[in-house]
Amino acid sequence: KSVGPCCCLSPSCAPPDVVVWPQAVGQVQELAALCHRSRVPMVPFGTGTGLEGGVNAVQGGVCFDLSRMDAIAELSLEDFSVTVEPGVTRKALNKHLRGTGLWFPVDPGADASLCGMAATGASGTNAVRYGTMRPNVLNLRVVLPDGRLLHTAGPGRQPRKRAAGYDLTSLFVGSEGTLGFLTQATLRLHPLPEATAATVTSFPSVGAAVACTVQVLQAAVPVARIEFLDEVMADACGRFSGVELPAAATLLLELHGSRHSLAEQQRQTEEIVRQNGGSGLAWAEGLEERERLWSMRHNAWYAALALRPGCQGYSTDVCVPISRLPDVVVETKQDLQTSSITGPMVGHVGDGNFHCLLIFNSQDPEEAQRIHAFTQRLGRRALAAGGTCTGEHGVGLGKRALLQEELGQEGLDTLRSIKAALDPHNLMNPGKVL
Repeated sequence: KSVGPCCCLSPSCAPPDVVVWPQAVGQVQELAALCHRSRVPMVPFGTGTGLEGGVNAVQGGVCFDLSRMDAIAELSLEDFSVTVEPGVTRKALNKHLRGTGLWFPVDPGADASLCGMAATGASGTNAVRYGTMRPNVLNLRVVLPDGRLLHTAGPGRQPRKRAAGYDLTSLFVGSEGTLGFLTQATLRLHPLPEATAATVTSFPSVGAAVACTVQVLQAAVPVARIEFLDEVMADACGRFSGVELPAAATLLLELHGSRHSLAEQQRQTEEIVRQNGGSGLAWAEGLEERERLWSMRHNAWYAALALRPGCQGYSTDVCVPISRLPDVVVETKQDLQTSSITGPMVGHVGDGNFHCLLIFNSQDPEEAQRIHAFTQRLGRRALAAGGTCTGEHGVGLGKRALLQEELGQEGLDTLRSIKAALDPHNLMNPGKVL
């Protein structure tokens, strides 16, 4: 299992004192009220796929495992919405939606809990077309630290937009379990595209691949996915998944649309790829062939671990403005090489978001320290470029100092004021974010 940057010097975890498995929202309320009265820390748990140590019980307390609350409570095909409990994962939801003509496109790779994805503000390969979790959450049912129940947009409401007061839903999306338990989420669904085509193409350099990404976006090609692999990652993925792939900077692209519009999108994309020295372009339109390509991409973590068997790894991410992406990616690549770090790069570059999958010997303190120092430089490089220290993984334990640099003291003080208003005794997932 990967861990956040804070853990790279010490791979030990922090287990809770007690684990409970509530099966209904009333039980969550009763347990939260009991913990609140006794001043016992509470840690929400969905599927444990987060990457920044968000479920580590650093102060002990009670872990609320919400996986047994797994009802798909309401599906409205006419309103393009669905309401799910925290035990429902994205794969389970899309399986439930088969045959409806709708799907939920936010795809972080792991089969994460949908309420957990809301709690961490998750993103993924489709975000460039369909957005992250934040615009795809319409309402949340939250159990507050003292056991009270809150519906962030009002009970039973699911409007596509609203201007009624503070945006409480967005407040809880990305709160990482520090403000309350997300016990139900109403989500926006999307129509399945009539036609889909995917391709993989190689470039002479990292800079050329990222420049191509920027130009595709500038040309207003409505690309659904545009994923980047550096030459180390491309070689590792090809060997791990048994796919013939050159050891070169690589883009995986996917287009969605009508059959007529798709042909024009393909023509535009091919022209931009050629202008940037791309080669090997061939379109896959069949489901099996496309799934093979994306399975290779989703197995990137395991492919990276296979580069150094027996070693530990973690993934860190940053996000920068598109205009700065080529420079930041090239500088990061140079930093990895200079630091002698095994850190293949992969990213949702259509959003300016990329990851370094850092593989290291956890028993070697010197190497662990080099890894930690690199992650701090990466975060600050993104901030200097006008970006953020995390585009989708969250702050958790490891990026609290970077968050302060990103927001400034006034921003951090405002976050602390919100936290104190909702959780005055600091019982909800203490030690995270702030």
